[in-house]
Parts: sequence; C-alpha cells; structure tokens
Amino acid sequence: MKEAMDKPRQNDDSWKESTPETWLELCMRFTPASIALAAVLTTVSSVGMTQRPDTQISPLSVEWQQAGAVARKAGNLSAANDALETALVIDPRNRSAYIELAEVARAQGLQGKAIRFYREALLLDPSDVNALVGQGEAMVEKGAVAKAKENLVQARNACKSDCAAVGKLAAAIEKGPPATVLSAKDGVAAPKAPVTETP
Repeated sequence: MKEAMDKPRQNDDSWKESTPETWLELCMRFTPASIALAAVLTTVSSVGMTQRPDTQISPLSVEWQQAGAVARKAGNLSAANDALETALVIDPRNRSAYIELAEVARAQGLQGKAIRFYREALLLDPSDVNALVGQGEAMVEKGAVAKAKENLVQARNACKSDCAAVGKLAAAIEKGPPATVLSAKDGVAAPKAPVTETP
C-alpha cells in the first residue's frame, strides 16, 4: 500500500516545463466556455432592460394618441389619422389609439374599417367597454344589428361602473340602422343605359 501511495517525485526541471503547458491547456479549455457564458449573460441582461411591462404604454405613443384625439375633435381627420398611426407605430399595444382611429374611420363614413380597428383594440383587452360599444354602434351604422346585439350583451357583462355607453348602444340598436343603409333584401335598381343614336 505504501508503494501505491508513493509516486515518483518529479524533478524540478520537469515540473517547470509542465507547468506552463498545464496553464495553457487550462486556459484553452475554459476560454471558449467563458466567452459563450459572457455573451449569453450580456444578451439576457440587455433584453430584460429594454422590455416594458404589457400594461405600460410608451409615453411618446400616448402623446401622439392625444394629439390625434385633439385633431379629430377639431375636425382635422387627416391629421388625426396620421398622428394615431404614428402612435401605433411607436407602440402597437396602445389600445386607445385603435379606438381613436376607429372614431376617425366612423367620422369618414368607413364603418367597416372602424369595426376592424375596434377589433384590434378588443384583441388587446376583450373586456374594453368603449371598444365593445363603439364596435356595436359601427355595426348598427353598417346595418349589422344582430352582431351589434352580441356586442351589447358582452358590454353589459363587462361593464362594472358608469354604464352610460352601454345604454347609448342599446338606444342605437333600438333606433336601428340609418335610412341610407341598404340591406341585402333591398333591391338595387339597375343602371339605365344611356340612349345612343344609331347612325
């Protein structure tokens, strides 16, 4: 047993020669791993610093959205559209910008486009009463009263307080679509061909 424990001693010359080689091997083994680990840590930490919580909307996007709302209320629909689209480019999670864009589309008489913008807002928050009511009103304006009634039920279920908007949608459904909206049952008169002279 004593013989197994006794290792032949290295002379000082062989120890000096093997030491640099051992350190070089050690560095060569761990350098790629340490570089990879440093790269991973750098990437992970930088991603964590740049992301915002889902509920936090970019302040610049909110400013553009408010500018768009002011322009819409002033009647400048083109400027409102541009400002609201800019707000959504900055932060596509800005639900209020989608709702304002839908209001601009309704003011332009583009109810189908307004319904799509309300749908985008509802994808971000399915219980947004303002989006449900606005979409329902746009559906009534387009003549889709049955779909608007579905929105009314959803809005009533989602409304916790201050449900005046839900009453407004109920009144719009009761009133029905505007007279200028044609339903699928209404016949469309064929265009009259202009009278042409025969030579």
